[in-house]
Amino acid sequence: MVFSSGKGASGHPLDTFRFCPRCGSSDFRIHDAKAKKCASCGFVYYFNVAAAVACFIRNDRDEVLVARRAYEPARGTLDLPGGFVDCGESVEEAVQREVAEETGLCISEPLYLFSHPNIYPYAGFDVHTLDFFFECRVTSFGALTPADDVDRLTIVRIGELDPSQFGLASVASGVERYLLRECK
Repeated sequence: MVFSSGKGASGHPLDTFRFCPRCGSSDFRIHDAKAKKCASCGFVYYFNVAAAVACFIRNDRDEVLVARRAYEPARGTLDLPGGFVDCGESVEEAVQREVAEETGLCISEPLYLFSHPNIYPYAGFDVHTLDFFFECRVTSFGALTPADDVDRLTIVRIGELDPSQFGLASVASGVERYLLRECK
């Protein structure tokens, strides 16, 4: 099992974590492929993925809402409304919150489609995520308000979606998978 350390080199996923988060000891060593253990207090810290959501917001005219990213990573490329799941929040709640924050739309009953593992580069650190993809149906896109980390919102026909225009690998793969579902 090979991980990226966030520095462009392969190594343990917790290479950048040098001190025990429980007692602060620097005697924090590799325990196994996904954990480090503190030799001072015995605490074992497991490297687990962060949960994230992405949403295909679709109307009855076979159109989907896409966002243009305002910030790195992948600034200026297409994206789907979504983001990280907050502590104490379900993935469905995260879809509703993220869509409202980024578009101004209030959605209900997001339909789970599939998930995809991802590595999200953030501030020189690779955040390993599990991205949950959802579809939400709306009757109208109404008054859209790009906000948060979205520069612009665009409505496109499903047949015009091009995975290569999506800058995050996981989202591009998700769009590809979504399009394959549509062809069936």
